Amino acid sequence: MAATTRTRTRTRPTSEERSRRRFARRQWARRWLTLRYLVAAAVLVVLAGGSLFAVYFSDALSVREVDVVGARTISAADVEAAADVPTGGPLATLDLDAIRLRVQALAEVRSVEVTRKWPDGVLITIQEREAVAVVQLGADLQGIDVEGVPFRSYRRPPSGLPRIETSGSVSATDEDALREAVTVVAALPREVSVLVDHLDLRSVDEIDLVLRDDRVVRWGSADSSADKAEVLLALLRQPGKVYDVSVPAQPTTSG
Repeated sequence: MAATTRTRTRTRPTSEERSRRRFARRQWARRWLTLRYLVAAAVLVVLAGGSLFAVYFSDALSVREVDVVGARTISAADVEAAADVPTGGPLATLDLDAIRLRVQALAEVRSVEVTRKWPDGVLITIQEREAVAVVQLGADLQGIDVEGVPFRSYRRPPSGLPRIETSGSVSATDEDALREAVTVVAALPREVSVLVDHLDLRSVDEIDLVLRDDRVVRWGSADSSADKAEVLLALLRQPGKVYDVSVPAQPTTSG
């Protein structure tokens, strides 16, 4: 008996079916893309929430230590005490400006920078004032910096620092006058500064140099100090008690 062979005929999809399939694939692709965005957004929300919790509520990022850099004549402990950094709270919400202002109030501090030191610290970097001269303020001998600010006391005049004495109508706490005097001090060449016993400060533009041998130099203001110093070195070769270089182009000698 002869075997019967059946042949399957593969029917090609119609154009309408192909269109439906393509449409279904596009729909699925759009749904998957939307789903991916939703999943990514959810992950970001979880991560952001975790980060906010860690920064603002977790003990892991709370303030635990304070470091002080730049303290030399003032102790780091004094800086920390003035800073009064609240510990235990979130480092992220710490008021750095308030800390800076408290440290800046210290007389010895010229400038201060306060930064967060993650994960749990605060860094306080200070620049101390440096004495360039001393001035008698009542019964107290004070060191003053280049800005004319008195900031520390001395029991006795330190060697190497010129002394400023006040007379006339100037106040010993007049920062403008003191600043002018220390500007003169900074401008003196070594050949002149080694001869000076002290400065007599009467006003902003009336400054005298009293030399170690009691001769007096009428200096005037700090203007043209380099020219005045050059003229004075030549003038000191002449006999006299008072040398006026306040107008360096017209110096005079008397006494």
